[in-house]
Amino acid sequence: MNLQELRWFVALTESENITAVAVEMHVTQPTLSRAIARLETGFGVRLFDRRHNRLHLNRYGEILRAHALRALSEVDSAHNRISTLADPNEGTVSLCFLHSLGEWLVPELISRYRAEHPKVRFELRGAAADSVVDDVRAGRSDLGFVAPEPSVDDLVWTPVATEPVRLLVPVRHRLARRKTVSFAEVAEDDFVALTPEYGLRQLTDRLARAAGFAPRIAFSVTEVGTMRAMIAAGVGVGVVPAPSAAADPPEGTVLVELRDRDAWRTIGMIRADRPLTSSVAEGFHHFILDTLDTSGLVP
Repeated sequence: MNLQELRWFVALTESENITAVAVEMHVTQPTLSRAIARLETGFGVRLFDRRHNRLHLNRYGEILRAHALRALSEVDSAHNRISTLADPNEGTVSLCFLHSLGEWLVPELISRYRAEHPKVRFELRGAAADSVVDDVRAGRSDLGFVAPEPSVDDLVWTPVATEPVRLLVPVRHRLARRKTVSFAEVAEDDFVALTPEYGLRQLTDRLARAAGFAPRIAFSVTEVGTMRAMIAAGVGVGVVPAPSAAADPPEGTVLVELRDRDAWRTIGMIRADRPLTSSVAEGFHHFILDTLDTSGLVP
């Protein structure tokens, strides 16, 4: 049995006219008859009853027809998926990234790419840094965007952008009128921060260590938007990405520049240390690499 013979069988079950099916399938009538005979031999039963020079599908044929339709549908679906994956100009790329990067970097890169490849689709998921790493390692996402660089040896990390961070304070905070501050000046403040698995929280902890204190985390949250809202409510201060805060600063807060030399983060693209599973994902990956300017960062 082969797929072509299975398609002939299904066509024959619909018309029960071997001459018409032979013409439709562009095959000779004897070839079609021999194919049906091989199927019947293989299953050990007749699939059609012959009455008055016509074929009539019997109960065995009905069973095979039902399974053949499902099998051919699955094969056609697989063919379509493989064809899509093999075409670098049409298909789906799955990306996982830090929530804050969904506010500027990811939309910007996708917009540039789709200007040249309008048929490419994207599956997007925002998550904590640890989850981004896990998704890419497990193959659930083709590529990821995280900061800082993960401490793993089975991922390929490519720096793609730098992003300054700022101190966000309530509008009535003692530092609200300052243009720049050092991180040590908030050593005694309550902090609103992301939970430890987030890269921005790890950066906050690193800035505090460099300034000689441990941040007093009064509120742990999972989204930068919640951080900003809590700070607007006056319950603490926090470190936020500059682009997202500048783009939509909540009422009741002030963004203050940090003059600490490490008040920025390098954002990188990660992929598993193995070939990507689709040409469309490989195409987007190469686009990112080609987009990097001479300094190695996305302009």
